[in-house]
Amino acid sequence: MKIVSRNEELLRDGLSHIPQSSSRTSLSSCNKLIRFEDISAAAFKIQCSVQKTPCMYSRLSKQYGMDIYLKKEFLQYTGSVKERGVIYLLTSLPQDQQRKGVIVASDSNFSMAVAYHASELRIPVFVIMSTSTSPARVKMCREYGAMVISYGTTAKDSQMHARRLAQENGYLYLEEEDSAVYLSGLGTVGLEVYEQVPKLDAVIFPAGGHCGLLAGSAAALKHLNPHISVIGVESESFPVLQQSLKAGHPIEDQACSNHHFYGDVSGLCFGSNSLQLTGKLVDKVVAVREEDILISMLRLLEYERATVDAEGAIGLAALVAGKLPELKGKRVAVIICSGNLELHLLQQCIARALTLDNRVCRFSLVLSDCPGDISKLLEALAREEVRVLDMKQERTFVTSELFTVEVTCTVETRDKIHAAQLRNALLERYPTAVWTER
Repeated sequence: MKIVSRNEELLRDGLSHIPQSSSRTSLSSCNKLIRFEDISAAAFKIQCSVQKTPCMYSRLSKQYGMDIYLKKEFLQYTGSVKERGVIYLLTSLPQDQQRKGVIVASDSNFSMAVAYHASELRIPVFVIMSTSTSPARVKMCREYGAMVISYGTTAKDSQMHARRLAQENGYLYLEEEDSAVYLSGLGTVGLEVYEQVPKLDAVIFPAGGHCGLLAGSAAALKHLNPHISVIGVESESFPVLQQSLKAGHPIEDQACSNHHFYGDVSGLCFGSNSLQLTGKLVDKVVAVREEDILISMLRLLEYERATVDAEGAIGLAALVAGKLPELKGKRVAVIICSGNLELHLLQQCIARALTLDNRVCRFSLVLSDCPGDISKLLEALAREEVRVLDMKQERTFVTSELFTVEVTCTVETRDKIHAAQLRNALLERYPTAVWTER
């Protein structure tokens, strides 16, 4: 957590027992930044303000050959694990600052958590969002109780405006970073998982640039049982954490995506404290493809009735992609940390995932434009037990012989094997059929 205001020592006063340091902290001082006692204190303080989310055995276990337990942090009130760090931060502020208020400048899960919990604590809260922010996010933030101000066309414009308002009015400007306070709050996830699932072999966390959850929880888990493997997962397109660990410092110029699908998965590495804790305590960091994340979202929706975003699904994606074969037969907890995905984007993600999973297929073929030929095609599809989702016929722009019709079909299949059977059957009956590659 990065705190920027006229009084940058506010949190240090509020939590004098947690030593603070500069953003460039040596590895030897990591234990001074966050201790197990700090995480335990955070757990006690926030226990009445956040959900103790379930960590349940998953039906996906048989499919992937291990005992999988899903820690469903997306069930928090604002749909994100960020609430844990935010509520601990806000309750640790001095009373005079709580009266003055806080201000944030983004449409992230962090800002949503600040909006809700500050309102619950009767702390004046202001959220500055750019004019390009989704109307649904603006509406939700206002419903949480924040004063939302639209300003600027970019996130940078909003941040500059928020800083100016903070300086002029005495608000505390909050920007997600990796202070000991924030990491301690996030680290309570590690405590709960250890308590809920006995004899754990490994715990999988989302990583990326915002690796505070990974770092804080690793501190708790490794203190309780050093033999538990702690694994981080990030996007293959944005390997921010892996590159930062290799460089030994946060990568500043990493090209990142602004697409809402990725969220914090593609963010810049925001602090050396988290990075150093990760390098010291985390056993492994792996990267997965976008396709694996989408299929993971589909698996969670189908098997767990869980609607999650990329950050929430990325941990399971490592198992979907087969990136962790050493966990076969082991007892593994996966942190499902976020479920804030806009509805139109969710629809696109699931449609694309079905195609990637060979559950929706498309082909085209040319038939003579005679009565009964379309019926014969439908009968052939019925014999293969596929469901026709869409069928289009084109007569005018067909480039083959006259009096023919080009038929394009979109069908639903059970799985990859079923799709291959359908393809073979069609090619046997219609040798010129063209299969649309995904």
